[in-house]
Amino acid sequence: DKMDFAFFLIQLLNGLQYGLLLFLVASGLTLIFGIMGIINLAHGSFYMLGAYLAWSLAGLTGSLVAAILVAVPLTVLFGMALEWLLIRHFYHRDHLYQVLLTYGLILVFEEARSILWGDDPHGVPVPALLSQSIPLTDTLSYPVYRLFISGVCLLLALGLYLLIQRTRVGMMIRAGASNRDMAQSLGINIKFIYTLVFALGVALAAFAGMINAPLSSVFPNMGGPVLIMCFVVVVIGGIGSVKGALVASLLIGVITSLAVGVDYSLADLLAWFGAGEWAQQVGGLLTLKLSSVAATIPFALMLIVLMVRPSGLMGDKN
Repeated sequence: DKMDFAFFLIQLLNGLQYGLLLFLVASGLTLIFGIMGIINLAHGSFYMLGAYLAWSLAGLTGSLVAAILVAVPLTVLFGMALEWLLIRHFYHRDHLYQVLLTYGLILVFEEARSILWGDDPHGVPVPALLSQSIPLTDTLSYPVYRLFISGVCLLLALGLYLLIQRTRVGMMIRAGASNRDMAQSLGINIKFIYTLVFALGVALAAFAGMINAPLSSVFPNMGGPVLIMCFVVVVIGGIGSVKGALVASLLIGVITSLAVGVDYSLADLLAWFGAGEWAQQVGGLLTLKLSSVAATIPFALMLIVLMVRPSGLMGDKN
């Protein structure tokens, strides 16, 4: 009926919004990992940094939009400085050193966050122009701000594609990813390109934290769960593939959201194909409600992809 369809539509839109937001963070991680070869465990901290900057600057300016316009350049400069001071010294080192460095950065960022902003959770108000909701039924509506986030993420995804595939800078980025030494011998300033890529990754993660702050609130250690899910996206989509990150993010977002919203089990779904009686007899995991195991779905997808296609859905087989 109309109510069921409206509820399904809300869950679908929530899944798309979550998937697109996850893509913003994961795309930066997969670029840094795939192009620079850096395992960046501190990537979730940049998401947290963006959220806290949005909260503090919105409090000062009275506007989330103004806060974002100020905070995004700050995060770009922060990313460039961090790459210049620390990250560039670890390109040719073993991944274990990169893991130790970036894990140490997590501890530093968390302590700095505690000193600067404290340990209390905070809320960020939705901009007044985007605070309305679109009615779907007499009792159900959908927030305009969630649609706004989805639209912004789509525009950024398109911009990222055009940057990498259609510009001279993108050509140099791809050349550096394929063969750093050859690209450098052809006159490409690889050090600057790597600084640019790292700053771009930091800015994308921070921007995701900024626009999601009104929905998720701002709280300590908020980057941890995001980082874990981003690595799942990178594995499913393929290391270094922005397109793969988009597909994997949307897949995780939509499937997880629908699983949370529906009151079905695997046995109920198998019943649609005539195997419901068999599923009920087997019992066990088949009779568990999908909503109760929704949090494990991304990891199950990752396991399946690793078994079937270890390079990821759109990763390089070689």
